[in-house]
Amino acid sequence: MSTFFATIVVMRADRLVATLLLMQTRGRVTAAEVAAELEVSVATARRDLEALSTAGVPVYPQPGRGGGWSLVGGARTDLTGLTAGEAQALFLLAGPAASLSPEVRSALRKLVRALPQTFRVDAERAADAVHVDTAAWGADVRERPPVLEALQAAVVQRRRVRLTYEGRAGAPSVRTVDPWGLVDKDDVWYLVAGTDRGRRTFRVDRVRTAEVTDEAAQRPDDFSLEEAWREVVDTMEGRRSLVSAVVLVDARSVPILRDHFGRHCVPGEAGPDGRVRVRVAAHLAVSVAEQLAGWGGRVEVAEGEEVRAELLRIGRELVAQYDAS
Repeated sequence: MSTFFATIVVMRADRLVATLLLMQTRGRVTAAEVAAELEVSVATARRDLEALSTAGVPVYPQPGRGGGWSLVGGARTDLTGLTAGEAQALFLLAGPAASLSPEVRSALRKLVRALPQTFRVDAERAADAVHVDTAAWGADVRERPPVLEALQAAVVQRRRVRLTYEGRAGAPSVRTVDPWGLVDKDDVWYLVAGTDRGRRTFRVDRVRTAEVTDEAAQRPDDFSLEEAWREVVDTMEGRRSLVSAVVLVDARSVPILRDHFGRHCVPGEAGPDGRVRVRVAAHLAVSVAEQLAGWGGRVEVAEGEEVRAELLRIGRELVAQYDAS
């Protein structure tokens, strides 16, 4: 069968399923209603309805005023196999993505029609129950990198990609990689890929061009994107915690420190004066000091000579700049 005719067959099968689901939703339909819903001609809709009946699907026409096509005995067809809880969980996850993608919106509409009637209302409500705002307070929403769609297609189709990549230093380089998966972390996208030097991770916002080739991509059979990304995170977090210090703060300030330092904030025991010993870390002493400088006298560095020295330097710079005496 040629590609053209195979495509026609798939399109018609998809249309027949959509027609059946529409009948399941409404109980009775006319050819004109099917045509309007599926954006085909009335003649095509009528042929599809007749094809369902001929194929043995319990569909029959009812002539006359108020007639149409119905499922015999109100027959039901659940094409999903989902439980009520699974349907709600799926729509809770997919609902927020529908605002970003017309394809997701279309898929959700089709899936709703495939659900049993008893599931449908809760699933539709679940789709509208969650909104994801990826921008931090006071920050703009990051635009999706223009090459992201091409990279997604390459991952799904298992095709090698020729990247023009701009690293932290130096001119952009061109390299061909095997795309294994994409990760969205804190609204920043990363590509995990295989290269001639092993697995590498690329920030997608540094990819200037992405050309999907006709070459098949190689991906290890036992590859797990979740496990691979966990290793990437552990490595990066290890680099970010090379310098640590122990600070003394009141108990109410511990959650704020944790917000600043994330997993690199480890509270300890409270001392006799009620202050808590907290170990904080970053990749450089100056980075720890810059986070603590705004606290003024509310934070005391109990351990960490490098951090103390950086705080002293910052303090002297501020005094020199703002002391008018």
